[in-house]
Amino acid sequence: MNRRHAVLLAVAVLTGPVAPARAAAQAGGKLPNIVVLATGGTIAGAAASDVQAAYTSGQVGVEQLLAAVPQAKKLAVLRGEQIANIGSQDMNDEVWLKLAVRINELLAMPDVDGVVITHGTDTIEETAYFLNLVVKSNKPVALTAAMRPSTALSADGPLNFYNAVAVAANKESAGRGVVVVVNDWVHGAASLTKTSTTAVQTFWSPLSGLMGTVAYGEVEYYRGPVGKHTTGSAFTVDKGTALPRVDIIMAHENMDGAMIDAAVAAGAKGVVIAGVGNGNMTAAAITTLAKHAKNGIVCVRSSRVATGRVGRNVEIDDDKNGFVASLALNPQKSRVLLRLALTQTKDPKQIQQYFDEY
Repeated sequence: MNRRHAVLLAVAVLTGPVAPARAAAQAGGKLPNIVVLATGGTIAGAAASDVQAAYTSGQVGVEQLLAAVPQAKKLAVLRGEQIANIGSQDMNDEVWLKLAVRINELLAMPDVDGVVITHGTDTIEETAYFLNLVVKSNKPVALTAAMRPSTALSADGPLNFYNAVAVAANKESAGRGVVVVVNDWVHGAASLTKTSTTAVQTFWSPLSGLMGTVAYGEVEYYRGPVGKHTTGSAFTVDKGTALPRVDIIMAHENMDGAMIDAAVAAGAKGVVIAGVGNGNMTAAAITTLAKHAKNGIVCVRSSRVATGRVGRNVEIDDDKNGFVASLALNPQKSRVLLRLALTQTKDPKQIQQYFDEY
């Protein structure tokens, strides 16, 4: 822990976690208006005991969440809306579009200063990246989550929620795109990924690093966002948007083309390969993938490896085969970008440009 964080922690212990908000109130500042959109997840989960691993997601409503962290009301004027109440393993296009449309409606209102979204950890990186590409405002949007249910001993949700409100209420958060606030860290939507099935410190931004930190409501930023986002994005959605099907297929030893063929037969307009190493796959898989690329299916090479970029034309001739290289995006975020890209074009050269820019 560095000296600054030690001082912040000491202040929090002495004065309580609402010290930054109290200082703002004493200075006569008007509290910002933040809308909380709840979607469920572990942060709204409940278990029969406070010391058991098993629990059910999405058991607590948004009003209960707000009531559980009264300190957050000294950071902002809060009101909540229940968008969904599901485990994020069940996140779907309907909820994504409902979220995006509602966020754009809210942020267009002059009396709304930012949005906080509560979400499950399983797919939060995909939802955050999707919103990062379709929200049309520079106002702050912060997602938060928890690894332990609300009933757990030492639940992490309340402080994560408090810190997310602090980030959304902070003027320096404007223009940074969609962020994810968990375990005192602020991640950019394009950079974070879940790395542990159960650990509280599950989220990391391995390639670009953290965007910032937040200690008991004190926000400190280190860098700006990666790639085009929000008001600089070419992508838009509305209630009637139909996102095309894109499937992810993991590469492995002795891989043939059967799963690729099956994805296309099922209606996939694009395929993302979670390749070995630098987005590689067997010769048989390359042959099958190239066949579909020539027939208009957009094929993206990503990697199942946890860190690193997938380079274009390194071991596989992407130009010859008509493939797209995912560059810094992992398979799940490659799928998000490809689905939105396919609403604009099927040209792999243009889609590669999107991967370069986003």
